[in-house]
Amino acid sequence: MGNNKFKLWLPLIFSLVMIAGMFLGYKMRENMPVTARFFSPDKKGAIQEVLDLISNRYVDPIKSDTLTDGAIEEILSHLDPHSIFIPASDLQGINEDLAGRFEGIGIEFNIIKDTIHVITVLKGGPSEKAGLIPGDKFLKVGDSTVTGTKINADQVKQWLRGLRGSEVNVTLLRGKEVKEFSITRGVIPLYSLDAGYMIAPATAYIRLNKFSETTYEEFMEAMQQLREEGAEKLILDLRGNGGGILQESVEIADEFLSGDKLIVYTQGTHSKKREFRARREGIFEKGALIVLVDENSASASEVLTGALQDWDRAEVIGRRTFGKGLVQEQYSLSNGSALRLTIARYYTPLGRSIQKPYDQGTRSYNEELYERYHNGALVKEDSSKIVNGHAYHTPSGKTVYGGGGITPDIFIPMDTTSHDFNVTRLYARNTIGNFVYQYYVNHLDAFKQYENPAQFEKGFTVGQDIWNEFSAFALQDSIQFSTFKPADKAFLSRRLKGLFARQLWRSEGFYEINNVDDPMIQKALEVWK
Repeated sequence: MGNNKFKLWLPLIFSLVMIAGMFLGYKMRENMPVTARFFSPDKKGAIQEVLDLISNRYVDPIKSDTLTDGAIEEILSHLDPHSIFIPASDLQGINEDLAGRFEGIGIEFNIIKDTIHVITVLKGGPSEKAGLIPGDKFLKVGDSTVTGTKINADQVKQWLRGLRGSEVNVTLLRGKEVKEFSITRGVIPLYSLDAGYMIAPATAYIRLNKFSETTYEEFMEAMQQLREEGAEKLILDLRGNGGGILQESVEIADEFLSGDKLIVYTQGTHSKKREFRARREGIFEKGALIVLVDENSASASEVLTGALQDWDRAEVIGRRTFGKGLVQEQYSLSNGSALRLTIARYYTPLGRSIQKPYDQGTRSYNEELYERYHNGALVKEDSSKIVNGHAYHTPSGKTVYGGGGITPDIFIPMDTTSHDFNVTRLYARNTIGNFVYQYYVNHLDAFKQYENPAQFEKGFTVGQDIWNEFSAFALQDSIQFSTFKPADKAFLSRRLKGLFARQLWRSEGFYEINNVDDPMIQKALEVWK
């Protein structure tokens, strides 16, 4: 009987003991030395302990976010070159680039002599609907004056971007007339397809500048149109394409590869092997295909190129690619920033790793392209080959290499023809861009007579009158044209024509003009001839 009574009281006794223990523990914690208070029972790591101590005990005020960001960046610098920390202030722009869109008013602008100039207006965009035209100059956004020496591009973007459907009132100067407009912001595309057109009979050309969420959709829309126009061959230009979303490049590869062919696989210490295969009938499985690459083609560009080369599906022309074969996954952090962490490696269908070595540190890794330039790898085919790379063999018996990018089947050297120092200054000071804009605005009627880039290529010439105006304009930036060699003048005349075409038809116009005498394009067409 006594034991039963004790059992009835036992839960109450335990509760009282626990409450008393918690009270005593709290009182003891209050009487402990100050230094111990910063360390919780959660056993924080040494880095967090140091940050807490600095935040709570350091002699001067400290911005904890700056301190934390720096600590994270230092940690990541000891991993690989592509694991990065993205501050909250930069995250929106990076996400917009990958998403392939942002919300704003749809213009390209430039700041010339402390004034925001409208360079181009997106066709069908909010600004065109409101009535803006190239040459307009911003005086006010809302009630705020936006001219002066302190304005910069980031500030302009903050003023003009905003949620779709919201309105922004602007005051512009058009000629000598002040005009007011109300613009309803909308979704503005960031196109990843620069150009898609018939470059020769039965031959299409497509240039991709990145792989965003809209790239496959843009590619398919262009490819379907080009097929209808009779495309039996395709030049796919991936030069300067730094990559982006893996899945987009996989989807495009699927349009070229038949059956269930392996496109790429990824694998890491904590990431199981994952295969990406062709899974449907593609739009261009049998047509002749050439891929153009250079030393700035990276990541998803290399995945696509590697798959097509491994299956003998395409001829690759250009220079050895960058060599980025690491897979990043982005994680959101509690303070609005993000961590892009390397979790696996890419492997081509033959099993070759694209990634170039990074064991000598980030600085050496980032300077590797400069090393290629100095050791002749960008101008000599033999020097471009991967040293100590593992050899693999395609189904046709062709030898390909892993361990440092994709080596092209046909090498095209970089044009290292030295230009006059003043040519470099024209770009550094944006003299050439500012002149093109000013001349275009002053001769709108003359330019509007051209209906398309092909007509412009045949009918427009950068004559002596334009050259004279350009020379006078450059003098304002203290650049003398009298020193230019004939080769410099020919180069600049061609570039002016391409930039005028860009004013009319954006990137499509520029590349259609520029490709006429592009060495890689000419080689691709020669291969097929």
